[in-house]
Amino acid sequence: MHWPFLDLRTLATTVLALGLCLPMGVGAACSRVITAPIAAIGLSVIVEGDTISGIYPDMLRSLAEKDGCTVAMTAVPRARLEVLFESGRADLLIPASKTPKRDAQGTFIALIHNRPMLMSIQSNRPGIKTARELLDQPGLKVAVVRGYDYGPAYQDLIAALGQQGRLMLDVDGLSVARLLKAGTVDLTIMAPTILAGSVQGDERVRDLLDKLRIEPLDELPWGDSGVYLSNTTLSPPDKAALQEALERAARSGDIWKSFQRYYSPVILKGSVRPL
Repeated sequence: MHWPFLDLRTLATTVLALGLCLPMGVGAACSRVITAPIAAIGLSVIVEGDTISGIYPDMLRSLAEKDGCTVAMTAVPRARLEVLFESGRADLLIPASKTPKRDAQGTFIALIHNRPMLMSIQSNRPGIKTARELLDQPGLKVAVVRGYDYGPAYQDLIAALGQQGRLMLDVDGLSVARLLKAGTVDLTIMAPTILAGSVQGDERVRDLLDKLRIEPLDELPWGDSGVYLSNTTLSPPDKAALQEALERAARSGDIWKSFQRYYSPVILKGSVRPL
């Protein structure tokens, strides 16, 4: 088999150090190792030391077994993940919401429908249904995760909050949860599965799970979440093989079943649904 040039020494060192190289099956569909830097995100991607698990790592391991593509996963911060994909140093961006900016860099494969929502600790505060209502309450501070992108309406909203001096950017869902519990911020905007998964795994904020107030915003509708395949790093045959395997996984319903295993119906309701 002819193997295209790879910096195999660097890749092997990184993968072996983390113990995360997935075995290639017989009759491999991909011509080389597929690079997938991945960031902790609720229970969708769980990073515990050198171990990476969760819904999407499980799926990638299943693809390796069923479709013969070796996937090397390395844990990085979410903001760095975006940079790696944008600069052509990652083959996959997963999980990711479909956005026009990312469409220019990769081919999107939908795996699930989801939506970001406004979340806070339960209180007697009047409900907020629109971005305008949120912007008209300057006393409420909002935290979001740096690198998350739910599309133009989301970007416009956080830009407006930033101009008002009400926005805090943090590194992950757990950090945002800690800000909420400390009262440093009043609200956050993200997919509820991310925040719920983050607090479930940390005893310092686990009590927030039963206290969350979850509200949809009219400007942030349902969208698609899935995986982007790089337009620059993947050869056409490898890209086609991955696209076929991922679309088959999406059609199977296994992704939705995984969400149901990892999350309670209360968290999934109104925020995640199958294709």
